[in-house]
Amino acid sequence: MANFAKKSHLRFYNMKKTNIFLWCFIAFYSLNAFSLFAQKDEMVFVEGGTFRMGSDEKSEERPVHEVTVKSFYIGKYEVTLGQYRNFCQVTGRQMPEPPLYAEKSGWLTDDTPMVNIDWNDAQAYCQWAGGRLPTEAEWEFAARGGNLSKKLQYSGSNDPDEVAWHSGNSNARIQPVGLKKPNELGIYDMSGNVWEWCSDWFDRQYYGVSPKDNPQGPPKGTGKVRKGGSFFFQANRTRVAGRDHYSPTVKLYGMGIRIVKDKP
Repeated sequence: MANFAKKSHLRFYNMKKTNIFLWCFIAFYSLNAFSLFAQKDEMVFVEGGTFRMGSDEKSEERPVHEVTVKSFYIGKYEVTLGQYRNFCQVTGRQMPEPPLYAEKSGWLTDDTPMVNIDWNDAQAYCQWAGGRLPTEAEWEFAARGGNLSKKLQYSGSNDPDEVAWHSGNSNARIQPVGLKKPNELGIYDMSGNVWEWCSDWFDRQYYGVSPKDNPQGPPKGTGKVRKGGSFFFQANRTRVAGRDHYSPTVKLYGMGIRIVKDKP
């Protein structure tokens, strides 16, 4: 009887040790998962300043003009699928269907940029997260490195392969955020990976009439500005000065979000 009690006690002790180990493992994993998620939500401070916006390369990028923007915060990374899924779960919003071939291939993970969302989806996410979409001027200022700019063609380099996922190096698939070299401000993927929605309406001639201070874009239009290029466009389309636009109701595999928050 004494031996039976002793063995039972040992079994209980070992089981207790196992449970403690298991709970410690779960806690450690959860904290690290939360830490990784929090890192993807990190913001970078962009001190306001004046810069030369546009380029002479394409007609819609002319004329090069001087612009001044106020200080703001911008996402260090593009908003990820994991972050957007959390937004949908909390708010009860429908999670967009991913492209079938991308879902089956396993290319989309919690660390890849959220895609297949229209401008209104992007705006809703930003508002829920306490921010907004960047203006085109803010986006380009941040992509150029703000006041630390070295006047580079791409966001952080003159060599697109160092900083951008484009059609020449992406293997025709979206890549997890933050794998390439950051720009002067420590921001990742502003060239390539996915296009990023801006708040402005697009006008090919807007640069000729744009106000100098904090331009907000034309009052109306048919398409919203998108910047940065993507993994299935040529490297030249990922230049910081590049401009493009799409209807705000269009959802594409290659269109994502980067959040901006105003300085308090």
